[in-house]
Amino acid sequence: MNDKPRTIRALLAATTPWLAARGIEGARTDAEILIAHALGLRRLDLYLDLDRPLGDDELARARALVARRGKREPVAYLVGTRELWGLAFEVTPDVLVPRPETEHLIEVALARLLVDVEGTIVDACTGSGCVAVALLHERPGLSAVATDLSSAACAVAVRNAERHGVAARLDVRQGDLLAPCAELRNVLAVVANPPYVRDDEKPALAPELAFEPALALFGEGHDALGHHRRLLDEAPPLVRAGGFLACEIGASQGEQVCALPHEGFTAAVVSSDLAGHPRVACWQRT
Repeated sequence: MNDKPRTIRALLAATTPWLAARGIEGARTDAEILIAHALGLRRLDLYLDLDRPLGDDELARARALVARRGKREPVAYLVGTRELWGLAFEVTPDVLVPRPETEHLIEVALARLLVDVEGTIVDACTGSGCVAVALLHERPGLSAVATDLSSAACAVAVRNAERHGVAARLDVRQGDLLAPCAELRNVLAVVANPPYVRDDEKPALAPELAFEPALALFGEGHDALGHHRRLLDEAPPLVRAGGFLACEIGASQGEQVCALPHEGFTAAVVSSDLAGHPRVACWQRT
């Protein structure tokens, strides 16, 4: 991109193949998102004014974003937001970028939390707060305690709760897994998207993941299920009888997670995401 395209049309035409040549799937979509963000427009607006001339400042902003994307920095970090469950969440490099697969964790939880339910849930490893905020958005009778080891992630979660009008019902606490809420009793559920990527999977990961917090990606132990083990150990005193623990898991971890010790809970029920991959393990409190 050494030349200077002077219209939206020309900039899109130059950016798309430039990104594609750097191994980026969905290069056209990324080009549209980044250019629209640089110009302060919606993606649709680009096509309503394709021949609009671009000023030097606009070109500079767009080119800077595209250059960073060419180095495989995630689009969500470049524009500062990512949508999940129909809600736009602030994201920073301090939190994991929300993935579509995580919507299945929300679905599993909502299936067990009736529309008129009242009570408290816990969201461990909350990151951006997307799971807790989505659940509170769908269930107005719920309150939640969300935890994260990262103080910076906790700050993002607070802002997302404020952004979506649920801050009064979300208590964000810094700390490891359930330690910050050990005093709680009779909670309806614990939900979590804990780290579950194995260290030996690193070479096969997309380059974008190098920009995301390792703390939120890589699980404990040889099988990366250390966080799941600890949640199963820590959750029973908090969760009321008939309540549940629901955790996101990796696509290859279904059998392993079913073999984890689960005293105080029934055997795990593993359900699959839209791609057919095992994605959520759920244990009911006995």
